[in-house]
Amino acid sequence: MRTIAISNQKGGCGKTTTAVNLAAAIAHRGLRTLIVDLDPQAHSTIGLGLNPDKLTETIYDVLTSAEIDLMQVVADTNIETLKLAPCNILLAGAELELTLVFGREFVLGEKLSQVSDQYDVCVIDCPPSLGMLTLNALVASTDIVVPVQVHYYAMEGLKQLLETVGIVRERFHPCSVKILGLLLTFVENRTNLSKQIRQQMREFFGSLVFETVVHRTVRLAEAPSAGESVITYAPKSKGAAEYMALAAEILNGASRASQEDKEDTEADDIQAKQAKEIDNGGQE
Repeated sequence: MRTIAISNQKGGCGKTTTAVNLAAAIAHRGLRTLIVDLDPQAHSTIGLGLNPDKLTETIYDVLTSAEIDLMQVVADTNIETLKLAPCNILLAGAELELTLVFGREFVLGEKLSQVSDQYDVCVIDCPPSLGMLTLNALVASTDIVVPVQVHYYAMEGLKQLLETVGIVRERFHPCSVKILGLLLTFVENRTNLSKQIRQQMREFFGSLVFETVVHRTVRLAEAPSAGESVITYAPKSKGAAEYMALAAEILNGASRASQEDKEDTEADDIQAKQAKEIDNGGQE
């Protein structure tokens, strides 16, 4: 099972929108897909039509109880091949509870391994922080997608995320987990500022930036209120087309996870260089 964490500790970058719609786009292509809502705000849960306050068992129970398996909390969505492991505000307590558990970084990975033969792809919606929940997601994942809002503060949190990924690779996944790509979100073609920042991001991060970008559109904003992904809410919309294109870009081999070892090494070097450049004011 390929596991893709959607992570950025900076809020408001389209992380949950990307998690929900990327998972829906992958499922729409016929792959058995699981989305894990690991953000206590439960926006992925709400965005796929469930009421967090009415849930009796969630991913919180899976992480904090050895007796509860992941399949016990998995819920259906309006896409047959897309399943959801939901959460609610109780998940916030897991941050503290996991710190008391031996091997706490591996809890989510161990739970996901029990269902790895039942799904082709797992997408994890991470919280906007680099705490224990996000660390569990990174350790459990094979790939990381980083949504980045197109504005001048976009690179502010990337240095810390790049460093964290480096630590995870060194301690837990020396040959696997890596940043699959940076996804530019909230793009506006009508403004010169948006165009300028998009160009700067591509010049600075090079091949780490996905070719697909996600524009700011009304349909993407409306879909969560209907409890649906944009793929089913407005299948002919620009937002749906862009997330279908992103799914194709990831699944068709454009990702870093599918590159050869030489390219993996080059990507690691790029990430290390970028972290150093950001630290030295490279975002100017």
